[in-house]
Amino acid sequence: MQKVFVVLAALCSQAIGDIYMHNPRGSNDRLNEASAQRKNANRLFDSQNNNRGGYNVGDATDVAAGADEGKQYRMKYFQSGPTTGKTQLTIEWTNQHGCGGNEDDNPQKLNCKLVLQYMCQDDVDEPTGGPDTIRNGVSTATQAYTKPSRTETEAKVAARKAANVQQNKGLHETWNWYEQCVVRNRNNGLFLADQKLKGQSAIFTRQNANGNRRGYECPEERDYYPYWHPTPWTDIAVLAENASLCDSYTAQSFNVQPYGLCIEKYDSGNRKDSKFNTPASCAEGGGVWTELHNYLEKASIDNEAACTASINRIWAIPYDSVDGSTKECLVKLSKPACQEAPWSRSNHLGNGIGGEPNTVQWTIPHFPSLKEKRCILRMRYNISTDDYDPFNTDSSSNNQPGKPSPVTNNPFVDIGVGRTPLRLAINTAQFGRVFQDRTHAFLLRPRPAELQNERILNLNVRGKRGNIVQVYPSVEYDFVPTNLELTESDLVHIQWEGSNTHKNGRPGGDGQTGEAGEGKSGSDRHNIAQMADRNENYPVPFEKSTMWDNAEVKWIYHGLTSISKKSLAINMASSGYYRCISATECPNPDFADFLVETKEKMQNQLNNAPASYEGAVLKFKKGTYHYMCTRNNNFTNRSQKATIIVQ
Repeated sequence: MQKVFVVLAALCSQAIGDIYMHNPRGSNDRLNEASAQRKNANRLFDSQNNNRGGYNVGDATDVAAGADEGKQYRMKYFQSGPTTGKTQLTIEWTNQHGCGGNEDDNPQKLNCKLVLQYMCQDDVDEPTGGPDTIRNGVSTATQAYTKPSRTETEAKVAARKAANVQQNKGLHETWNWYEQCVVRNRNNGLFLADQKLKGQSAIFTRQNANGNRRGYECPEERDYYPYWHPTPWTDIAVLAENASLCDSYTAQSFNVQPYGLCIEKYDSGNRKDSKFNTPASCAEGGGVWTELHNYLEKASIDNEAACTASINRIWAIPYDSVDGSTKECLVKLSKPACQEAPWSRSNHLGNGIGGEPNTVQWTIPHFPSLKEKRCILRMRYNISTDDYDPFNTDSSSNNQPGKPSPVTNNPFVDIGVGRTPLRLAINTAQFGRVFQDRTHAFLLRPRPAELQNERILNLNVRGKRGNIVQVYPSVEYDFVPTNLELTESDLVHIQWEGSNTHKNGRPGGDGQTGEAGEGKSGSDRHNIAQMADRNENYPVPFEKSTMWDNAEVKWIYHGLTSISKKSLAINMASSGYYRCISATECPNPDFADFLVETKEKMQNQLNNAPASYEGAVLKFKKGTYHYMCTRNNNFTNRSQKATIIVQ
């Protein structure tokens, strides 16, 4: 029997929606729908969430990208520097069924952990790229997949892939990853309760008994952490049920622990997907059980001695090896961060202790190749009640004669009156459950030479158009973080993303349709204007501002760091619609169409401004700076304000 891993379970079987990322913006399988509900819950991954959640892909201009992925906006974060300069990104989310707490302070009848991971590849010039390139797509349809026949040549497998993968559809995991999952046998040591799985491959799990497909995600890997085979995902952090479990989680992370896979080969010597999932069955079937390694990126070094001369590299077989046996030079990964999961209230999709949103800081890695990376980030929310022991319940407790499962579908209970028993609403496919959200594609850029050593903190926005009942279970507009504390030696990268298609129209599902807000229908818009006090609702005129006088431009998307303080203020207030006041200040011909004195007048609610803003990296002097978005600070129920505090 394989080593037993037990998925954590859900608090209840009827769920409105369960985990939503707000920064970076979680997609919940949305693309660019004008409806309140997403069109396809199977587009890229299995979220298990309500159809209303998620944010549309960003638009680069004031016009929806439509069928041109090149006109979408991808958030662009700077990588950490090679030594002291770290880049930190605030990851913010809401989860419904509760998490964290302990028996003494905030007891909850549940076990919960949150797992944050990312996946990156070298960026390419084309918006869509090749068949294995991460992309958002322009169609809400799911990529195709044709099942393999009993015996196939290597050429026929390649032809099947070429016929399936389409450039206009989104892609996270590769076709080959899902093919491995289809071919490989499932782990028979897992707890299934009384669920009857309809197949023997790893696409069949207790949560996915019918083997349904969502994009090219492997259901078994999705449902269990840590996974017992190599995966394409890199761990960021584990927010554990209890801090005492952290040593175990970090030691078993694929970041640092290699995992085995059965390697069979075609006549060409290339790797062939194998059905065997244990060392014993692999050997019996004629394969070679091989430990494969995860990595940050591959180094361009072709010999072991030169590779291992650095303590940050290993000479090993990568998880995506073509032949499954050739060692390569791999840049090592660090252990994931681990801490006890933050407390949140059960059955309440809202903030944590003190009314503050739950967050975790991601220190974005440094890639030694200095290449730009195209990435996605996912967050999984694993939850169980204490109705059975989630850590020590395995396949021996699967429903069988004389030994029923500790939980069963819709059980009847006798209340002792000799009449009709009462039925409980329990679904064992969900009584032990994993929820998930993922971002749209984003970029990790190498730092410019002049920004190597400082800490960079990211300042972004969250939310979408509409009032609280129209956007739920998403959120209304705000800045992230709303209170940013730093020192004079730190840098702030201000950047935001918005859509032109957030109309929240029909079908609305179990919520209210509509898009209450200011300006053009369906449009997200943001800007920054300093204000004297967050209790007020008016910005100060530029002449009385201190924020821009005390800001040094270290980097800006249009390249001209020497712009005046007033031009910087105008650029931020116009979401990049204007770059400079006049040609006298900015004589660069490339700026001619972006000057206040020559460009068409900006609409006063930012309707003709870009939905997304690539932004600037600023260094602030000591002080407290309050600011607001002029468009979204609606007196009735919305307040988009924040503060930067520089010590």
